[in-house]
Amino acid sequence: MRRFVRPKPLILILTGIALIVLVAVGQYMRLFERAWFNVSTLWQPLSSESIGLAQYRVEVEARVIEGLDDDVSALTYDPVRKSLFTVTNKNSEMIELSLDGRIIRRIALIGFGDPEAVEFISADTYVITDESQQRLIKVHLEQDTAFLDAADAEQMTLGVHMGSNKGFEGLAYDSVGKRLFVAKERDPMLIYEVQGFPHYNPEKSYAVHVVNNPKRDAGMFVRDLSSLQYDERSGHLLALSDESRLILELDVDGRPLSTLSLSRGRQGLQKSVPQAEGIAMDDDGNLYLVSEPNLFYVFKKPPQN
Repeated sequence: MRRFVRPKPLILILTGIALIVLVAVGQYMRLFERAWFNVSTLWQPLSSESIGLAQYRVEVEARVIEGLDDDVSALTYDPVRKSLFTVTNKNSEMIELSLDGRIIRRIALIGFGDPEAVEFISADTYVITDESQQRLIKVHLEQDTAFLDAADAEQMTLGVHMGSNKGFEGLAYDSVGKRLFVAKERDPMLIYEVQGFPHYNPEKSYAVHVVNNPKRDAGMFVRDLSSLQYDERSGHLLALSDESRLILELDVDGRPLSTLSLSRGRQGLQKSVPQAEGIAMDDDGNLYLVSEPNLFYVFKKPPQN
């Protein structure tokens, strides 16, 4: 008859350490919250107000943007020109792209420091962020504009969390509420709402209000923020996370409603999106995404029966 052998104390200690590490990693990556959201959606019907990101499928995958030496960062849709705009942050440029990811034109950026995001505001008007100095810079772009100089532009500095090296990575604009959403990448990860910039009426006083929503920010189960998109039709905000390989839909109260995974095997992807940097949505609800090293993606909803 064999004796029952007790596990050695060392094995118990190592097992305990491994469990602690797994829990810590899961918490750091927000895996438990993400898993709970995925499970809860199994028995909850999709809200009629939701964009329904899980229904999207990739139509264009990892198309190389030809003609670029520097990596693109951010993306915005111009509903007037029916095109996309992105920026590069080394040899700084603002670049117009067609809806199939081809370069239409390039505009040199002078004095913009470290441009990380660009957002369409109104016809010929955009805001560009300078991550290093936390500046928001309003620019005006004509059809024949060859370069933009920050010294000639209206700009403001937020000056929040200046000690962090993780700055402003995304912009989104609510044209009805006149709100500019500004995403701070992480450490801490935040979304600011800026009202009063850009300034519209020179006859009125220039007052800027900056607020954030700690409850909404704490509920985002992603590790970082790379880009934002505001959907005018639903009033919902889309948050793109590179580290979590996820697009998250937030309702008007900041509650997560749906997700779109950027991992291999999900949404029809053959390979995981390597480093998602920018997201945009057109008038038909199609999603466009850029990823380093200069890869272009399009996601669309299948026709509803």
